[in-house]
Amino acid sequence: MDLLQNRNLVDRAWSPTPYDQWVDELQSICGNFNPHTMKRGDSVVGMASRIDVCGMEFAHVSNDLDYVHRDWDDIRRDANEHLFLILQLEGVCGVEHSGQQNILDVGECILVDSTRPTTFYFRGHFSNHLSLHLPRQLMYSDRKVDFDVARKLVASDPMAMMLRALIAKMMTTPENDVASPHLRQLMFDTTRQAFLSTGIQTASLNSLHDSAGRRMQMVDILIDKHLTDTDLNAKWLATRLGVSIRTLQQDFQGMGMTCTTVIRDKRLRFAREKIEQLKEQRNPTTIAEVAYSAGFNDISYFNRSFKDLFDCAPSELLRSPEPAHKSD
Repeated sequence: MDLLQNRNLVDRAWSPTPYDQWVDELQSICGNFNPHTMKRGDSVVGMASRIDVCGMEFAHVSNDLDYVHRDWDDIRRDANEHLFLILQLEGVCGVEHSGQQNILDVGECILVDSTRPTTFYFRGHFSNHLSLHLPRQLMYSDRKVDFDVARKLVASDPMAMMLRALIAKMMTTPENDVASPHLRQLMFDTTRQAFLSTGIQTASLNSLHDSAGRRMQMVDILIDKHLTDTDLNAKWLATRLGVSIRTLQQDFQGMGMTCTTVIRDKRLRFAREKIEQLKEQRNPTTIAEVAYSAGFNDISYFNRSFKDLFDCAPSELLRSPEPAHKSD
């Protein structure tokens, strides 16, 4: 099935949706984004809906807005972190992300990091895209492959064609299908290879001394790439960036965070993604082994921190939901 010809996704008779409803639907699926209409109070032609297939979550977003923006305050208010693999289905969308600007045409793809500010531009023209929500920490956990965000793939690129084919296959595969876990893993691996690093982001390390915002972007990259290293801390990061620990601490304070908390919370999210995989794959790995692999040395501290962040114990994620009982 050609994804770009899927009549459930494209060329539909799109109806106007009240602005507030459209915003609520987008934010319930994707997190804190701020949409802006061309004229104040207008409705939005299109919709924002969630699609769950093959054990993964997609956002199907169509609109005729002016632009949609996500800033640092929005990012801090979101508990979840994703990489958004965006595939343009209809129309054109401008994307400003991580210091780069791109224009997406039909069939083109881009990878966007939910932990960095982003602006999507539409200028009142109809646009329709799919956004696959990839588990961010799991994506970065493969040390063998470095990949870049904010770099688009043109529609004719073989990797873009493969991503579209994989998504089309996932759209027809139930979550309980025996092939689902393999398709998900193939999606992770293919996305990494499709956006294989060009080295530009790493090279920018030498030009970070004059901008706290740019330093923090590189800090984010370094933490993700070395998340499970036992020596990952503020001193290690400051040394890699060529700045003092005090300067780095001030950068974190300016964002309303501390280095220790950021590293801890990222490790906890990584552990949660690994635990959720255990449940799907019936893996014999224990929660303690997951905690150690995520960089925690104290299991009691891990359990307390996990419950504080997610409001549930790690073991609760492994429990199967109890069947609903009919009322008498």
